[in-house]
Amino acid sequence: MRYIITAILASTPALAEVPSVVTDIPPVHALVAQVMGDLGQPELLLGKGADEHDFQLRPSQAGAVAEAGLVVWIGPELTPWLETALETRPEGAASLALLDAEGTDRRGYADGGEPAEKAHDDGEHEDAHDHGHGAEDPHAWLDPDNAQVWLGLIAARLGELDPENAATYTANAAAAATEVAALDAGIVARLAAVKGTPVMTFHDAYGYFGAHYGLNFAGSIALGDAASPGAARLSELRAVLEAGDVLCIFPEVQHDPKLVAQMAEGTGAKIGGALDPVGSSLEPGPGAYAALLTGLAETMATCLEG
Repeated sequence: MRYIITAILASTPALAEVPSVVTDIPPVHALVAQVMGDLGQPELLLGKGADEHDFQLRPSQAGAVAEAGLVVWIGPELTPWLETALETRPEGAASLALLDAEGTDRRGYADGGEPAEKAHDDGEHEDAHDHGHGAEDPHAWLDPDNAQVWLGLIAARLGELDPENAATYTANAAAAATEVAALDAGIVARLAAVKGTPVMTFHDAYGYFGAHYGLNFAGSIALGDAASPGAARLSELRAVLEAGDVLCIFPEVQHDPKLVAQMAEGTGAKIGGALDPVGSSLEPGPGAYAALLTGLAETMATCLEG
């Protein structure tokens, strides 16, 4: 009998395992978690409260990247610290860079507001890792249209690696896309009354969000990589605030709000709640993407309506 069982097991095709998935930032982790559903739990690299621009992998995280069945990330434009770890993976190891994926709407930074492809054509994009003005803006998850595209791409990639569960990934992605569409409609309604009102932010991360919802970003203290601004930039922004058109200026959860307070002092601009464009203050999980976008919209609307 033992030999019969052994023979049966030997002749049975091995079941494909659900891939182990590693993600870079909370919104990407949330989208992957929605697609995987009950089949598995992706790993998130960026810890709570961490800044995506200058994060460093722990050795254990580098090991997880090396061994992952799939790595889903925005791309080196946002998280160059992950690029080096990816280079240690075996040739042909699966990864999905969402910013470069087909169907992704890509833009230049908010001050220009033009699509990234046009910025490239005009010779303004000097370095993919330069997060200054004229460079490509990697904060593409803040456009829910991109999130819907990415859900389908994530499902397709997982289905290639795990064909037995491909239908489940596809169904989960479709359900999640419906939820994102409902989320989007709710945010459109929430921000309708404040469209076009000038605001200022700590760093230039909201071009996708502003373009999608018709918001007017009059400037940002720091450029796209949240680096410390120079005196000339601060003087220029201070003049914008003193002109009196900017109603609210928003700090960010990952950065000291003192500079925002100094900029706003004596100008009449209100200091809004701290924004969290990458969701590093949120509880990771499938609900984090909706929480991120809802939080941005609610924080902005509350200040602008007050």
